Order: sequence, then structure tokens, then C-alpha cells
Amino acid sequence: MISVKLDHLAVSGETRDDARAHIEEALGISMQTGGEHARFATHNHLIGMEDGLYLEAISVDPNVPNPDRPRWFDLDNFAGAPRLTNWVCSVDDIAQACVHWKDAGEPVSLERGDLRWQMAVAATGKLPFDGVFPPLIEWGGTLHPAAMLTAAPISLKMLTVCHPEAEALAQMLGDVIGAAVRFENGEVPELIAEFSTPNGIKTLL
Repeated sequence: MISVKLDHLAVSGETRDDARAHIEEALGISMQTGGEHARFATHNHLIGMEDGLYLEAISVDPNVPNPDRPRWFDLDNFAGAPRLTNWVCSVDDIAQACVHWKDAGEPVSLERGDLRWQMAVAATGKLPFDGVFPPLIEWGGTLHPAAMLTAAPISLKMLTVCHPEAEALAQMLGDVIGAAVRFENGEVPELIAEFSTPNGIKTLL
């Protein structure tokens, strides 16, 4: 079985500032300015956490032309209120992972500043299990965004992955390293994250 480790959580919004405000209001933290992803014409804000994970607020970047392929995270089809849409997981060998989980997509090489990584992106931009299958990532070298961010005084307490076929998804992925993740059967595919904060347990939807 390929080992899967929780890497970060992503909140999507119709704008990057909408996604940022959603996180800040839910958790009582301030995010840091992130950057741009030229390959997919998206941009983000970021915040590190005490447990080595980080949060990302992401949206379509309206200031650049549309890419020549569907955007990752199915952002081309995102609409409505900002919400927690993705739990990104790292793997040691993304090429092998994409063979093992064929619907996860194909590895795409990316870089921003000193960061280098590969992300599995489906040709359609859509992820399996109605989008709650985790995007897969492999970081190059030893540099990781969480180490470059100021850590907010929060940590992930529990991530709940809801889906009508949650048990099948859990069996497919096996144990997720580095965080408490539970799979729950539910009619509506969604992610629910609970955080320990200085002001008690806070929930991000």
C-alpha cells in the first residue's frame, strides 16, 4: 500500500479574498499572502499551523489568461460561498501513486520561487468521489511551504470526509499519516475540519 500523509487543507472561493475571509472568520486567524500558480491561472493565501500542516485559500486568478487545460481542484466549476473543498495528501512516489489510483490524474511538475513539486491533476480537473478524493502531491527536495510560514497557534483536531461511498474511499486510501482523519457516510460529499485554537474548538466547512 502506498503511504498517504495529510499535507494541507484548501478552501476555495470565487475570489481569493473571499476564501481568505472564510478561514479568518471561522478560525480567528490572519493569513499571509501566498502567490500565483501560472500553469493553472490560480492564486492563493496561506497560513501555517503548529502541527506542521498549513491552510490554503485559493481561487481563479482573474488577472491572467485562462490556462490551456482545466484548472486543478475543479476551480473552473466552483461557484457559491467559499468552503473547504480539498485535503491535499503527500506521497513519496507520485508516479507510482498515479498508476495505483488511475483516476487521481497525471503528475504535473510545478514551481514557485524556491518551491518545487509535482501534483496529480486529472485531465478534466475533476477529482474522484465527487471531489473529496485528496489531490496527491510530491514535494521536491526538503523545502516545504509550512516551514516558510509563520505558524498560527492552531492545530487540526479532526478532519471528517463525508461521502455516500465513504467506506470504499477509506479502504482505497488506507491509513492517512499525520492527522486524525475519519470517513463518514453521508448523502452530501463534504469536508469538515475541527481545529484546536486559543479560543476553543473551531469548525471549518
